Amino acid sequence: MDPINNGEEETSKKEISRCSIDVHKVAPPPQRSSFEKLKSRLKETFFPDDPLRQFKGQPSKRKWILAAQYAFPILQWGPNYSLSHFKSDVVSGLTIASLAIPQGISYAKLANLPPIVGLYSSFVPPLVYAVLGSSRDVAVGPVSIASLILGSMLSQQVSPAKDPLLFLQLGFSSTFFAGLTQASLGFLRLGFIIDYLSEATLVGFMAGAAIIVSLQQLKSLLGITHFTKQMGILPVLSSVFHRTTEWSWQTILMGFCFLAVLLVARHVSMKRPKLFWVSAGMPLASVILSTIIVFALKAQNHGIDVIGKLEEGLNPPSWNMLHFRGEYLGLVIKTGLVTGIISLTEGIAVGRTFAALKSYRVDGNKEMMAIGIMNIIGSSTSCYVTTGSFSRSAVNHNAGAKTAVSNVVMSVTVMVTLLLLMPLFRFTPNVVLGAIIVTAVLGLIDLPAARRIWRIDKFDFLVMLASFFGVIFVSVQLGLAIAVGMSIFRMLLQMTRPTTMVLGNIPGTNLYTNLHHYKDAVSVPGFLILSIQAPINFANANYLKERIMRWMADYEADHITHHHQLQGIKQHSTTSLHYVILDMSCVSALDTTGVTLFKDLKKALECKGVELVLVNPIGEVIEKLERAESEAAGSIILRADLVYLTTAEAVAQLSSAINLKMMM
Repeated sequence: MDPINNGEEETSKKEISRCSIDVHKVAPPPQRSSFEKLKSRLKETFFPDDPLRQFKGQPSKRKWILAAQYAFPILQWGPNYSLSHFKSDVVSGLTIASLAIPQGISYAKLANLPPIVGLYSSFVPPLVYAVLGSSRDVAVGPVSIASLILGSMLSQQVSPAKDPLLFLQLGFSSTFFAGLTQASLGFLRLGFIIDYLSEATLVGFMAGAAIIVSLQQLKSLLGITHFTKQMGILPVLSSVFHRTTEWSWQTILMGFCFLAVLLVARHVSMKRPKLFWVSAGMPLASVILSTIIVFALKAQNHGIDVIGKLEEGLNPPSWNMLHFRGEYLGLVIKTGLVTGIISLTEGIAVGRTFAALKSYRVDGNKEMMAIGIMNIIGSSTSCYVTTGSFSRSAVNHNAGAKTAVSNVVMSVTVMVTLLLLMPLFRFTPNVVLGAIIVTAVLGLIDLPAARRIWRIDKFDFLVMLASFFGVIFVSVQLGLAIAVGMSIFRMLLQMTRPTTMVLGNIPGTNLYTNLHHYKDAVSVPGFLILSIQAPINFANANYLKERIMRWMADYEADHITHHHQLQGIKQHSTTSLHYVILDMSCVSALDTTGVTLFKDLKKALECKGVELVLVNPIGEVIEKLERAESEAAGSIILRADLVYLTTAEAVAQLSSAINLKMMM
């Protein structure tokens, strides 16, 4: 035997003897019926928060009260509502109303809908959310991204200029299906679906959409009358520079002056959060001031485009305008699905963000149902897609909102506006609404998040770039689809190519860690110790088999000993590998193909005179391997004496067996 290898083995034996430990028997999993297993799996999938635990041990009357509070969160905080809370909510509500009114009008125009629909959508939905929503800080209403997607998707088949009534009907119908999608996800507890929109995807998507929205406002800011209906950056810029004869210097002057004022106000509020009211009130102040200027100078006769007359009164019913059949049914379902998921993602992200700041919990599934029901009701009351708004919720939070009553105050303010103040908006210039939109969407470009993603994960950064460039160069929907596809591809790649690592022992301890990570770790002669860091299933079983055999080949190449015979020059090779130990601590699941992997692996190892050892397999893995043995008579996959609780116990016990063989 090679004296060097002999010395290594002696050293290893000494280390193992110093760390001798008791061997614990691996207990079989407790017996459970198939129904119990299915029940447990469904519970963890759809009810990870265990919403029924609060009903356990409660009397019948209390259960009814808890059920009512669960369905209507207003009943939880309503009985303890105080005057001090009301004062704070009134201030917050009036503040966000000053932002919601101009934004509502602006976002409706972004969706190619009548401006009045934006105000309708800031009246009814906040009232519904105040009753059903679980967030104290979310301020609901129209948002830029959902407005952009709704308008662009519907415009592909119906022109809002040539057939405005049909376009409006399709907008309401899309809102119904958006709400139905959202409420269904919440009711069926399928909220995990929106997790496929990763942070990188959303950062890139939001930034791209913000640029597209801003570029669309060049129509208003430059006074162009004939503008492209496409959303890509190239068609928009082409339309801008091919229509220079339509540019209006009066519109440009007014637009960029008010845009500068709005940007300065936004900057002041960002630098000094206590001055949040500056950026919150400036949009409404800009609307009022620009309306006065247009009225006083009769600027509508000098190239300044204005909103025109808006209808007075509260939301008219629109359930008779919903389309549930006909050639446009597929269009409204698709539009509702996309806008529903995007707006739902934004609304829940807003709620969770501010809940974390104030240390309270927002129930994601209840939020989905609240936003969904809000949009279903809204579609029947002349509203289009609404959700929690980042900008309005930030203002609501900074203004000191205590409960969802701030949404009620905002809604009442909008109601008064609808009933009494509509004639005042007749001379409001569209250019100021465009400036308001540009200022609002700039907050969606999150450069610090992009830098953080670059530093942490380069692939996530590529996903973000794919989402960003897909949105600005192709389309909003396709850009999002590309980014989601890349995220799913990465997830599949991680599933099909799971991490495996060779473990080594840190001398003087019972610790076994990554041999290529910790310099102190050393391999144990006679053992190849591997750790599998993922569930084993049909997607990765073949790869794992090939990877384990490759690890074995590498081991044998490093440990082959050559013996020269005294007679002749002939050589022969023998391997010093006795056991392959698989640390199964991170293997959380095993399917039929995974069981076949162990059968094939065991046969392949036996042909080489090597035995397979399992360490710390979970109950599900043990059960499935035992069942496979019972189905295949005489085929033993899981020998009790080759299953251990820890790697240290396996190495200690099996080293003794190796020593006995060598002595014999």
